[in-house]
Amino acid sequence: MTDALDAARRKAEATYNAASDAFDAEPLAFWDRVGARTVERLALRPGARVLDVCCGTGASALHAARAVGPQGRVLGVDLAEDLIALGRAKAAAASLRQLEFRRADMTALGLPDASFDAVVCVFGIFFVPDMEAQVAELWRMVRPGGQLAITTWGTDFVEPGYGAFRAAVRRVRPDLVAAFNPWDRITTPDAVRKLFADAGVPGVELASENGWQPLRSPEDFWTIARGSGLRWAIDQMGAAAADGVKRDVVERLTADRVTRVATNAIYASARRAR
Repeated sequence: MTDALDAARRKAEATYNAASDAFDAEPLAFWDRVGARTVERLALRPGARVLDVCCGTGASALHAARAVGPQGRVLGVDLAEDLIALGRAKAAAASLRQLEFRRADMTALGLPDASFDAVVCVFGIFFVPDMEAQVAELWRMVRPGGQLAITTWGTDFVEPGYGAFRAAVRRVRPDLVAAFNPWDRITTPDAVRKLFADAGVPGVELASENGWQPLRSPEDFWTIARGSGLRWAIDQMGAAAADGVKRDVVERLTADRVTRVATNAIYASARRAR
């Protein structure tokens, strides 16, 4: 494992284990909406085998398990054991025995070639330094006739909250501002199309869809920050500085009368030739 990849893995694992305490809170309902939409676009058949990498607590894996039915199989993998534990509890409560959650690194799964009817990655591909190599690795595991689906953030990630957050962090820890937004690398359809092409995946189909997450109050944005990739910066700055950032963000959103944030997403998929 390269130094850059190892650092990215450790950062993602720490971030999302910490974020598990807010990850499934109501203000983060967009995880489920986008996961459901990703699976809906695949039109999975009963009995299909699905791999969901960076599965979190199951936003897409749970929907995939329902789609493939008892005769199918869904394997959800994630680095964050605390998220995996929440996913297992959800699957058990829903009696989805066809769904397995496993703590694993998507860059080193060691699964056979052409072993899944669908491979899914929602809001996760940007956490590795070499996204092209990771897309190629996921494509390797798609069966003839099967599909690869990658969903990423579109433009205006949770804006206007994100802009308020960045400005507040810059005032106290400018060194952190560029460190918590790897998703900014692929926020346009052209960037995602190029990612697939550079990874050697042909025939990508793209859909860019705008969405919104309502905020009951500006405090809800802070819950979003704590339950998402922004959690890393929050934890790095320490409790006193984080309290100040929260206060600044809430005051800014209150003054601007913000009642929702953008949850725009890009859905990309490709089907392997038979």
